[in-house]
Amino acid sequence: MRYALLNHFDESATAALTPEEMQASIGRFIAFTQAMAEAGILRDAQQLTPSGTATTVRVRDGEALLHDGPYAELKESFGGWWVLEVDDLDAALSWAKKCPGAESGAVEVRPLVDLGQG
Repeated sequence: MRYALLNHFDESATAALTPEEMQASIGRFIAFTQAMAEAGILRDAQQLTPSGTATTVRVRDGEALLHDGPYAELKESFGGWWVLEVDDLDAALSWAKKCPGAESGAVEVRPLVDLGQG
């Protein structure tokens, strides 16, 4: 079964980190990702750029409306994801508990729907 671990975090708290703290944080995320790869369960992992770089597209009455920034103003931003292939929800939750992002933000665990695309 495939699960997505969705990392949510407070961008303002991250921006307040010193360069040394930021490097240490990045190192922990890299180690977490490598551990899943070494366990043979990692199928995808992506980090997003800050939410301020987003462009939101809405189509209303056939007209595309473009807005700078994320679709919603929230305290926590969506920062990236990992896709795991594990036996069950308990296994996915076990990995989510190890995620550095869970210590200061939240890691949402969601099963993925197989759309038959291989």
